[in-house]
Amino acid sequence: MGSRRKARESALQMLFAADVSKTRVDELVRTYWSELGDAEVTPAAQEFATRLATGTLARLDALDERIRSRAEHWRISRMAIVDRNILRLAVYEFLHEPTPRTVAINEALEIARRFSTYEATQFINGILDAIKRDLDEEQPQQPVDTLDAEEQGGDEQSVDEQAADEQSADEQSASA
Repeated sequence: MGSRRKARESALQMLFAADVSKTRVDELVRTYWSELGDAEVTPAAQEFATRLATGTLARLDALDERIRSRAEHWRISRMAIVDRNILRLAVYEFLHEPTPRTVAINEALEIARRFSTYEATQFINGILDAIKRDLDEEQPQQPVDTLDAEEQGGDEQSVDEQAADEQSADEQSASA
């Protein structure tokens, strides 16, 4: 499993805990990484997970409104805790991270397959696809510009390349 997938799963677990316990964000993050977090998560993945979780929690109202606009006949409070937090996490990533939206959807669906039900995966896919279409009309996502690897001082990859490599590795490990 790729480190960014692990980071997203960690962020989901933090969001779940916040949803259930209503703990302050700083305490939640500290407790998660000191007691619950996966010891194999790299520091960069920890930073990404923490940014996803704290960013999502800081913008819950706006994210929930965006989800509500496409979740016909569903109140956010009536959705399963895991499902609503997968949706929140993906929509946050759509709006505030350079991750390609299609990659964010695919990652959300993989996480839903692991932590939720088959029906929920279809539900999540439908809502995220509709929100992606809305956002593509409102603000088409531009490719992420990166400096050449030499200029960056190493073999750094663009976010698009990292995401594509992650998805390829995840698909290979799933088929093994």
